[in-house]
Amino acid sequence: MLRNLFGARKPAAETKNIRVNELKQRLDAGERFYLLDVRSAEEYSGDGHIAGSHLLPLPMLATRQSELPRDLPIVCICRSGNRSGVAAEQLARQGFSEVINLTGGMIAWAQAGLPMKQG
Repeated sequence: MLRNLFGARKPAAETKNIRVNELKQRLDAGERFYLLDVRSAEEYSGDGHIAGSHLLPLPMLATRQSELPRDLPIVCICRSGNRSGVAAEQLARQGFSEVINLTGGMIAWAQAGLPMKQG
């Protein structure tokens, strides 16, 4: 009844998750992804990032999403996986077809001992 009165809420767009070891294996196997890091510039350069990733802080995502490719899967990355989850949902709602959240973010990447680029 309330849905009829107030309208049904649109369901959240579907996003996928990937663990750090799986992402690394797939990158090593030559799979192409657009690695989108949504942390701040300070986090990206100071804490390290995945080689080949592109920095686009979450607050700028809505106004700059036209810069993102639509022909590659986009892996969203942040410190812990929370902001990247928000970014992935935003992109999925905007029609990006394959959006993936990196579970555990850069914390999990570092804990797994995977390589990080500084600067």
